[in-house]
Amino acid sequence: MLTLAIIKPDALEARNAGKILAHLEQEGFVVRAARLLKLTTAQAEAFYEVHRARPFYRSLVTFMTSGPVLALALERDDAVAHLRDVIGATDPAEAKPGTIRQRYGRSKEQNAIHASDSPDTAAREVAFFFAGGELRDLSPPR
Repeated sequence: MLTLAIIKPDALEARNAGKILAHLEQEGFVVRAARLLKLTTAQAEAFYEVHRARPFYRSLVTFMTSGPVLALALERDDAVAHLRDVIGATDPAEAKPGTIRQRYGRSKEQNAIHASDSPDTAAREVAFFFAGGELRDLSPPR
């Protein structure tokens, strides 16, 4: 199963992307695709469209366009639920010890990483960043 993670601008600025990626790999995730990019305002607005009516929408778009992000298509069994467990609560102050957000998050908004919240969302979000041909099977040969 595939899911999407985005290492956010705060984590890249703090040079924590490698640590986060290592954490994900230690949890059994395989990187099927990766893209380093700086989101435009239009891209961030489209990606976070589901939150448009929420009070944090504008600041989220501003934050996500403030620097580069690293979008990752990740694969493993039960990828969506497992990634949500691995990253921890949205607010790093409430995240369990050892989770990515507890270790690397700065605040509820600057929380180091985004993760898809359902299989349907994961499919849409992976497709937002990666065309099907970009997803690589990096499994070792059998």
